[in-house]
Amino acid sequence: MRLHELKANPGARKRKTRVGRGRGSGLGKTSGRGQKGQKARSGGGVRPGFEGGQMPLTRRLPKRGFKNPFRVEYQVVNVGQLNMFPAGTEVTVDLLREKRLVRRRMPVKVLGEGDLDRALTVRVQAFSKSAIEKIEAVSGKTEVV
Repeated sequence: MRLHELKANPGARKRKTRVGRGRGSGLGKTSGRGQKGQKARSGGGVRPGFEGGQMPLTRRLPKRGFKNPFRVEYQVVNVGQLNMFPAGTEVTVDLLREKRLVRRRMPVKVLGEGDLDRALTVRVQAFSKSAIEKIEAVSGKTEVV
């Protein structure tokens, strides 16, 4: 098979519907928009969530709870995962990102799940108490950036 012999599977490429091209096309005259009304006009239609003047569902449902706008969300790394680094390594957010332990651009917090068996210097935004204890138990260092 050569490059010029490649062909799409049957039914994979569908032709675009050309509206307003005569009665015989099945979508002539009003182009499938029906007769008159807001939705028949150019630029017409209603915004998402509009229910024709009826009180919208989002306003009918009761509001509950409180969402703190100042909450800081962390990406989590467990102490046990840090065993992949050789002893004496300075573990930073960039190094964690490089090794795919964290992915998004968010603050990183080290939690105390698992065991650490080598001394590391860990520099991230936050630590749990148990993580600090486990890192310092193997004579490692913790530094909040």
